[in-house]
Amino acid sequence: MLNDLPIRKIIHVDMDAFYASVAQMDNPELKGKPIAVGGGGTRGVISAASYEAREFGVKSAMSGRLAIKLCPELIFVRTNFARYTEISKKVKSIFYEYTDLVEPLSLDEAYLDVTENKKGNPSASLMAQEIRARIFNEVGLTASAGISINKFIAKVASDYNKPNGQKTVNPEEVLQFLEDLDIRKFYGVGKVTAEKMYQKGIFTGKDLKTKSLDYLGDNFGKSGRYYYSIVRGIHTSEVKPNRIRKSLAAERTFSENLSSEIFMLEKLDHIAEEVAKRLNKNKIAGKTVTLKIKYSDFTLQTRSKTLPYFVSDKSIILETAKDLLYQEKLNNSVRLLGISMSNLNTETKKKPEQKSVSMQLRFDF
Repeated sequence: MLNDLPIRKIIHVDMDAFYASVAQMDNPELKGKPIAVGGGGTRGVISAASYEAREFGVKSAMSGRLAIKLCPELIFVRTNFARYTEISKKVKSIFYEYTDLVEPLSLDEAYLDVTENKKGNPSASLMAQEIRARIFNEVGLTASAGISINKFIAKVASDYNKPNGQKTVNPEEVLQFLEDLDIRKFYGVGKVTAEKMYQKGIFTGKDLKTKSLDYLGDNFGKSGRYYYSIVRGIHTSEVKPNRIRKSLAAERTFSENLSSEIFMLEKLDHIAEEVAKRLNKNKIAGKTVTLKIKYSDFTLQTRSKTLPYFVSDKSIILETAKDLLYQEKLNNSVRLLGISMSNLNTETKKKPEQKSVSMQLRFDF
């Protein structure tokens, strides 16, 4: 089945501990020390951790309070998105010297389709090595890369030799690579799903491969077909250089938990204003308003309403968010509120034509 699929040369580049590495680069005194970006104060949540901090178990999305218990010497630094954006642009400018088919996933990672590239280089592995060297020499940071026949395998592979390394999964190695892979390392299999798979005796790709499409559909719903395909090396998603925004959001975490809807109205006003500013800045509008509520026990709830027309006006967004807030009683005191707009009026832009070749086991990677 794999032999009948088109094949591409895909590189996934992932900057190493990007936010923390930028902080260490800008302040040499922080190099070699355990640092956390964000997470300061009694209620802060960590955005990123240096590799030195990760050795103590500190990781992103962890509370600063827990992190300091794990690593008493931890140094907290503030986030600096303007600086991250500046560095990200420099890195991406390097990518575009190799191909126009660049799909950024965030400020610190991207897919590159180098099947046909500007350098005329037949080896994706050598290009990945060159790109990483240029990022280090021209930007001052390290990056890791994964190289393979599709986006899924390239992303999984980029995690293998972190930090400052790369891994190539050649076409003839794909199926064995996936069979040997721990199910927790399959991109798209979260912690809850992994635990469920463990309970059903699925520990590796090889175990997953023994399950029929019907079995996976019955036990994992719509995701079942995805799992059935990826373990067989089937992932036909192309690198999309013009990613269309599907949603836009803003949120706030409060210094003290809020227990009444009345106290939340002023917060929603500021959040709605920020969402409206971003919509208008990007010249887009949306129909679906979603209110995000995170309670003091960290449980998360969303409430949505789809309007009959596109909106970007703050007053309409705010009124809709208020309706959603009063829609039902709160489950607990609230530590975070957010508003997002989806079902946007963005139009799909024409993508550069992407070419692929038939599967050849001796395809030069």
